[in-house]
Amino acid sequence: MARIAYGGQDAAAFADTRHLAAAALDSWLAAVGRHLPPAHGFRLLDLGSGTGAWAKAFTRDYSVVAVEPSEAMRARSEHPHVLAGEAEHIPLPDGSVDGVWLSTVVHHVPDLAAAAREIRRVLRPGGPVLIRSAFAGRHEAITLFRYFTEAIRVLDSFPSLAVVQEAFGAVGFGTVALEQIPQCTAVSLRDFAARLRRSAHTPLQLISDDEYAAGVARLNAAADHVEGPVVDALDLLVLR
Repeated sequence: MARIAYGGQDAAAFADTRHLAAAALDSWLAAVGRHLPPAHGFRLLDLGSGTGAWAKAFTRDYSVVAVEPSEAMRARSEHPHVLAGEAEHIPLPDGSVDGVWLSTVVHHVPDLAAAAREIRRVLRPGGPVLIRSAFAGRHEAITLFRYFTEAIRVLDSFPSLAVVQEAFGAVGFGTVALEQIPQCTAVSLRDFAARLRRSAHTPLQLISDDEYAAGVARLNAAADHVEGPVVDALDLLVLR
């Protein structure tokens, strides 16, 4: 995966700070369940599974196959069995999964067209692809970009909705739903600031040190007076 290799330090920061609390996780599981009703034996591919939080959560309702390219991420996975592989080279047979989940992954994939072809290959006919992402041009509902405004230019270098839809459309996938799913990211802005790790966020790694310091200053200043939980919203794109 292209932008950040996620070695030991990055993987540790991701594991420590990027896993959602139970209530936020439940809101996403409910959203997924609207498009992917729980079914005994349903085989779900978690592609780019990271440290395994989603794979672990999905085992409640599905049979989960996890694939992750980073050795450091696999070593920290909460899911017991993770295959080494990339989106463009999925180590599974043709038509061997019933659905595919990608969470904050598509911006790391160097060749979306190749990834779409591979997903089409391993997915049974008619199976859904669910993509959770922050897409280019859609930063308004994400707290991180409110304070780290310089990181918006990094987000805007990520694939847009149109680019992702075009890549998957070329191999026969069509959009069946697009939702913004709210999640409680932190109990307060002060908690959000205290838990923030630059190495856990691709947009923060790709801005300058001065820009990062300016964002931290803005965040800490706001945390002194902004009350209430931090609620973000990411997109859920469903293709079939």
